[in-house]
Order: sequence, then C-alpha cells, then structure tokens
Amino acid sequence: MIRLCAFSDEATSDLSGQIEALSRNGIFMTELRCVDGVTVSNIGEDEARRIRSALDANGISVWALGSQYGKISLGKGFDRAALFDSLRRQCRVANILGTDKIRMFSFYDSKEKGGEVFELLSESVKIAAEYGVYLYHENELEIYGDVPERVLELHDNVPGLRFVYDGANYVHNGRSAAEAFRLLFPISSYFHVKDVIAATREHVPAGEGDAGIDALVAAIDDDADVTLSVEPHLVAFEAFSAIDRSELKMKYKFETNAEAFGAAVAALKSLLEKHGKKYR
Repeated sequence: MIRLCAFSDEATSDLSGQIEALSRNGIFMTELRCVDGVTVSNIGEDEARRIRSALDANGISVWALGSQYGKISLGKGFDRAALFDSLRRQCRVANILGTDKIRMFSFYDSKEKGGEVFELLSESVKIAAEYGVYLYHENELEIYGDVPERVLELHDNVPGLRFVYDGANYVHNGRSAAEAFRLLFPISSYFHVKDVIAATREHVPAGEGDAGIDALVAAIDDDADVTLSVEPHLVAFEAFSAIDRSELKMKYKFETNAEAFGAAVAALKSLLEKHGKKYR
C-alpha cells in the first residue's frame, strides 16, 4: 500500500489550517516543517506537545520532521557544538511528536570537504540513534549531496544514514531525473513529490514536468510499503525564504495556497489512479 503524506505548511502557516487542509484532501500524515511561522528546527518541547495534541485529536500523525538540519555553511563561523545541540533538541521534539524520522541535509560550502561531511554526518547519525531517531538525507542544490554521485558517496561513507529522493531537485541541478532515479531508487526510503519543467525551472503539478513522477509511481510494486510526501511548491509560502536559497518559480497562478495544495494532491492521486495503485 502507498501512503500519502504532505508538507502541510504549504497550505497555510497556522496549525488549524494545516489540519483542515490535510483532512480536506484525504491525507493523514504530515512532514512537519513550519507551524505558525516557526520551523521545526526551532520548535520547543512545550509547543511540540501542543501540536501533537491537536494532530492526535484530528487523526493526523507526523511522518517526519521536515528539518533544516545540515542546511548551514561549513565555512567561517561553523559551530560544531551548536550543530549537535540543535540535533539533540530536534530529536527530543521528534520523540514528543511521535516520529522517528528527521529529514536533513549535507551542508553548504562543503564540496571540497567530503571527509568532514562524512564525519559530521556519522556523528549525527549516532546522536540521533540515542533517541531512537533516524536521519534521512535529502538531495538539494549547493549542498554536498546535490547530485547522484555524491549521494552515493554519502551512502557508502555514512553508516546508518537514510535517504529521501527528490527528483525535482536533480532537475534544478541540471541532471536527468531518469538517471538519478535509476541510481538512487534502490537506496531511497521515501519520496518527495514535486515537479518542475527543466527548461524554465517552473514548478508544476506532479506529472507535468521533468522530475519523473509518473515513472516513480509506475515503478512502485503493488505490494510495496512506500510513502510519497507531497511538496507542492506551486505558490509562494511563508516559510520558503527561511528554508531555501533558490528562487521559487511557478507556471500556474492559484488564488490561494490552499487551492494550490489541493491541486498538488489531486495531481498525485490522478497519477496513482492512472497506474492502478492503491493508496491511503
């Protein structure tokens, strides 16, 4: 069975609105990234308890923390102790929210520092394990693991690190989503669903761009246990400037964030139904 999840902060910033948007679109897991203008990297434990209570009351669970852990520079001013303190805090929040997954990254200004990246991430994996939490690396522009070859290096050099696959991010990097998918599908634990047109870098609903979402859906075995996490990027949203260095370009205009969120979910469901896939 395919399980559907979503970055609910793209529907709205406030928690009650995120719950409403998820419920309205038939999704009952969130990759929690930002609530009321505060990213999960900075949410306190009391706030996490409030969020957990509200989600539980509406039958919604947290699939993963959509953390920005590792989305910092290894250049001047890098603070190793602060990095690990942040991870411990986020692991405690993950425990409160009932998830054992933290999405994370492999540092800016790090392309010539592979050894340091491997060591920092290996230590991060060990720290997370103390809390029963697993780290899931996402490929992203400008970090060490931005292209398939370096993601495979991370896989080979950081024991215990897990991986999220985002085909649109490879397209943004000028790489073939088909080639990335061939190399990385076997090591990917779950998948982000957003799509982009390679020539224009405009985001579009799943299946309309060059990120290979149709091929991804087709490749999933009927009896597989797979999670697809919708990350629409179809309209500007409050948290974007805090989580990304790139420009957000969209092909279509939506009247509201909630409308764009619904269109993204509907596009994925349409692809799943086209291929006869069962989902919940």
